[in-house]
Amino acid sequence: MGKADRKREQTVRARIAAQRAEQQQAERRRRMLALGGVAIAVLVVVGIVIGAVVSHSGTSKPSGPSSGPLPAGVQQKLTVPASTLASVGLGTAELSAMRTGTGPALTSGGKPEMLYIGAEWCPYCAAERWAMAVALSRFGSFTPLNGIHSSSSDVYPNTATLTFYKSTYTSKYLVFTPIENEDVNRNLLVKPSAGEQAQWIKYDGTDPGYPFIDIGNRYIAAATYNPQVLQGLTWAQIAADLHDPSSAVAKGALGSANMFTAAICKITGNAPASVCTAAPIPQIEGQI
Repeated sequence: MGKADRKREQTVRARIAAQRAEQQQAERRRRMLALGGVAIAVLVVVGIVIGAVVSHSGTSKPSGPSSGPLPAGVQQKLTVPASTLASVGLGTAELSAMRTGTGPALTSGGKPEMLYIGAEWCPYCAAERWAMAVALSRFGSFTPLNGIHSSSSDVYPNTATLTFYKSTYTSKYLVFTPIENEDVNRNLLVKPSAGEQAQWIKYDGTDPGYPFIDIGNRYIAAATYNPQVLQGLTWAQIAADLHDPSSAVAKGALGSANMFTAAICKITGNAPASVCTAAPIPQIEGQI
């Protein structure tokens, strides 16, 4: 590994460490609020019991944002015109967030494989899903995707996003393996296989974080742009902004989508040519 590569690797690791520290701080705040909530709950428990007696037929509602089909038209907008993607280029995506992998190629069923491990509560995953969905839509298609929000008690709270949980992706060029490890309430949702866990630990250490994106074991990425650009926006607003190359959303999400597209083209042997020879993909391929 050359000096430039070592410096790039150190930069990536520093960014990942900073992101995890930010999430850990938010988690500590969440736990403190939870402890305070216990004390308050003790004081009001009598009132709750009385309320239950008075209205025993009431239906409780789950806390936190709900999951359901994306609003009409949102998934269609994940297919972004090539001219819009070319106009954005790398945008505000951080090229240094992508590092090179080592060892055998990651494949499945004779095709190159892209592995994603994330969590539905994770705000950084929330941002990356938009970029991955746009990039992957250039190589294949998804079954209808559901919409969710990231955790309300983490950084960049309640970020509107989509989930890959129980989704199906079809492509003749690659296999996409998404693992939503935990749900919005941090409960186990999908457990990685032993091989997937080993791959995750190989690059992220014994306490791996989210998101983990492995493109054919040739390129490894984590958070590639700032989720702040999505704050306060609805699914429909984000989807609309993806088609406006001047928007902060497009500069972040489409910049990252172009970066993912270039990496995918590297593992598919630049297939399909209609995608991999379109600007700015060849230029980005030369930079990763």
